[in-house]
Amino acid sequence: MNRLVYLIPLGVFAFIAGLGGYMLTQTKDEAIPSQMVEKPLPQFDLPPATDGIKGVSRTDLIGGEPKLLNLWASWCPPCIAEAPHLDTLKEAGVPIYGIAMRDTSEDVAAFLANHGNPYVAIGHDEISAIQFELGSSGLPETFVIDGDGVIRYQHIGDIREEHVPMLLELLEQAK
Repeated sequence: MNRLVYLIPLGVFAFIAGLGGYMLTQTKDEAIPSQMVEKPLPQFDLPPATDGIKGVSRTDLIGGEPKLLNLWASWCPPCIAEAPHLDTLKEAGVPIYGIAMRDTSEDVAAFLANHGNPYVAIGHDEISAIQFELGSSGLPETFVIDGDGVIRYQHIGDIREEHVPMLLELLEQAK
C-alpha cells in the first residue's frame, strides 16, 4: 500500500507532462481574420505619413481598378522583409496604397529611402484607428480592395515571393 502512495504523484506528473508535450506539437494559428472581408471600407481620410507623399482616404481606393491597401510601419521587421515583393507588385502595375502605423515622418522617410517606395500614397494612422476599423490584428497586413471599395481579401503577415502570383490573381478576380 505504501508503494501506491508513491506511484500516484508519479502518475499525475506523467499525465501532465504527456499532455504538455502533446499540446506543444499542435499547430497554432494565431492570425485573427478581419470581419470586414466582403464589406465596404470604412470612412477615413489620413494625412500624409511624410513630406512629398500624399495621404490616403477611402475615396482614393474607390473607383477604377482593384488596389492593395498595405498596413505597415518602419519599426516592423516583417515590413522590411516584404518591401521587395511590394516592389514586384508595383512593377506588375498594381496600385498600392499604404498606411503607416504609429510612426514618425522621419522614420517613414528613412524607411522609404532604404527599402524603396512602392506606394501611390501613404497615410499616417497615429493611433491605429483605421487598423482597428479594418479588423487588422498586426503588421504588416494587406487588403485587396475592389473598384467599389469592398474588401475582397486580407493577407495577414508579410508578402513573400510565393504570395505575389496569388495576389495578382485575386486582383484580377476583383475586377
